[in-house]
Amino acid sequence: MRWLPLVVVALLGVLLAAGVWLSRDPNREALPSPLIGKPAPAFELPVLHEPGRQVSSDELRGAPYLLNVWGSWCPACRDEHPVLTRFAETRRVRVVGFNWKDEHADAMRWLEQFGNPYWLVLTDYVGDVAIDWGIYGAPETFLVDDNGVVRWKHVGPMTDATIEQDLLPVLAEVEQDGRERAL
Repeated sequence: MRWLPLVVVALLGVLLAAGVWLSRDPNREALPSPLIGKPAPAFELPVLHEPGRQVSSDELRGAPYLLNVWGSWCPACRDEHPVLTRFAETRRVRVVGFNWKDEHADAMRWLEQFGNPYWLVLTDYVGDVAIDWGIYGAPETFLVDDNGVVRWKHVGPMTDATIEQDLLPVLAEVEQDGRERAL
């Protein structure tokens, strides 16, 4: 009985050490997406540069795409933009912009000022489609394969390191899977 306080203190010390050890993960605050490995949510959204035109998720199938959530109101999107532009210039995969909860004129002005790296820019003015995707902030980026399955998600601004270490290995798998299905 007199060892009980010592045992309790020792157990608390072990729990504290485990917490410190686990908190070393730099991505510890990112919520895992329940969409990974599942079909991307269906949508039909207007195209920013052609307001009368709607594009559906089915129309994007057939080739992989990177869906990048952004807004003119988002400071981190401005930081991410040069990185995303350099990646889009490689033309390795279609980069689709998902303009979220933005005014049309503000989004257009932002792209005119900073450049448009997107193959296509879709707009979700109200934010209903974003809810289906589980988007809770901008920027967020998803990799969707040629079958319309979400294969990767990144929360926060993309960096060169994120692209090199996280995105490109998954993109290589997606490309390999597509080649194997084509045979």
